[in-house]
Amino acid sequence: MSDQLRPRQRGKEPKPPREPKAPKAQRAPKADGDVDAPKGGILGAIRAHPTAWLVSALTVAFVLLGTGAVFAGVAYGSTSAAAETPEPEETQDPPRPQPSAIPTTADLRTCSIVKLTKDPRLMTMVGSVARADTGEILYSYGAVSAERTGSVLKVLTASAAIIQLGADYQIKTSVVAGSTPGSIVLVGRGDATLSAMPPGTESVYAGAPKLSSLAAAVIAKYSATYPGQQITSLVLDATYWSTTDKWDKSWARSEQTIGYHSEVTALQVDGDRADPTKQTSPRSTDPIGRAGKAFLQALRDADSGGIVAADVTISTGAAAGGTLLGEVKSQPLRVLIKQMLLNSDNTLAEMLARIVSKQGGLGGSAASLQQAIPSLLWPNDSTTASRVRIVDGSGLSENNGVPANTMAQFMRRVQAGSDNLDIVRDALPVAGKSGTLASRFTGDNAVARGHVTAKTGWIDTAYTLAGFMDAADGTILTFAFYAIGPGIKDNAKEALDTVVTGVYKCGENLAAF
Repeated sequence: MSDQLRPRQRGKEPKPPREPKAPKAQRAPKADGDVDAPKGGILGAIRAHPTAWLVSALTVAFVLLGTGAVFAGVAYGSTSAAAETPEPEETQDPPRPQPSAIPTTADLRTCSIVKLTKDPRLMTMVGSVARADTGEILYSYGAVSAERTGSVLKVLTASAAIIQLGADYQIKTSVVAGSTPGSIVLVGRGDATLSAMPPGTESVYAGAPKLSSLAAAVIAKYSATYPGQQITSLVLDATYWSTTDKWDKSWARSEQTIGYHSEVTALQVDGDRADPTKQTSPRSTDPIGRAGKAFLQALRDADSGGIVAADVTISTGAAAGGTLLGEVKSQPLRVLIKQMLLNSDNTLAEMLARIVSKQGGLGGSAASLQQAIPSLLWPNDSTTASRVRIVDGSGLSENNGVPANTMAQFMRRVQAGSDNLDIVRDALPVAGKSGTLASRFTGDNAVARGHVTAKTGWIDTAYTLAGFMDAADGTILTFAFYAIGPGIKDNAKEALDTVVTGVYKCGENLAAF
């Protein structure tokens, strides 16, 4: 036991005995500040050889310190049998909660498309890529803010139409007897495919109903119902929605004059094209009046008994519920959607959007589309619905806005075909094969031909592309990319194709950045 652990005796500790003083003869004279010190002994030796003693002292100190550390370690690491302090009782920690599933290590994805998205032709690029099966977002850049979509918006319009109307819905155009003798009313309900082409010929809307068929039915029914009475007045009813709500102020009138878009009226023929056989053809400033003149001519062509007067007045108004004289129907909605999406038909998109609103009890106005379309697509997700801005049905307006993440996730539903959206899926263009993608994905991008299905978009300030693909590694991915900027050029399409081809090559290994 060390001295420090020996118990003290009670009372005062005895003083150590004094050493006898050396004889005077051996005492050295005092120096200033010195205490009495003998000339001989250890102190004398130190004074005689200070350096040697200093080195020796340091050596001893080092050895003692090292030895002390070893013993201290031994003392610390050992348990003294004579320790008086009892060991604390061992307590058991309460059980820790265990995870329901063992976490897995996330895969490190290494294939990047960042360099491709920095192509200056794309100006400002936002985009999102997701796995179709799980919804996991593999890539996202600027994808949470609502950005202009161009004609990619038509996918939402088509989907809302399928949900609201059903795939077999047909648009009716009717003729009823007017409120005065000799008058008839042509009632439009938004069928822009109604064609003035003669029998045996087709417009851009192959299989569309013909004015000639409607006129023949009207002549037969009218002559049987009102024998001896001529048709002297033709009233045009385009009041299915407001006749003044036909052009958004954000649309450029060049879309109309060049021939990409007609005014949005519930009564028109051949999409109001000057040449019904061409997808892009100048449109008029009076689609209702043009439809009326075409129908009057069809009546004359069908009349062989003098039923149509030589001088028939044409006016606009609303039907008052007279006798039905004839009616034709458009092709089923499933056909109209394919015509709209393959060729990116703006007029068809606007008509379908208004019909969705009208049939949903919202009146068919342009303003009602903000409620009509999102409420159908996200009925139980008001948060997502509120992030979407819908100004029109075609995507022509820069004021439309859909986050790229939202569009990529919606494409998962389209790809899966839920809620009859297989009709939308099967109507989309395929890269290098059909529709507006038939001539795209060329050169190095040709590797993705036949593997990318998507909707194209273009307005003056954006080129867009959104859809799904079976990637090179077999993974099904959905995506949405918007290239945005004032003065963006047509060559942005090739740059977009290159980005999508990059995604195709990366597949599930696509890196987030």
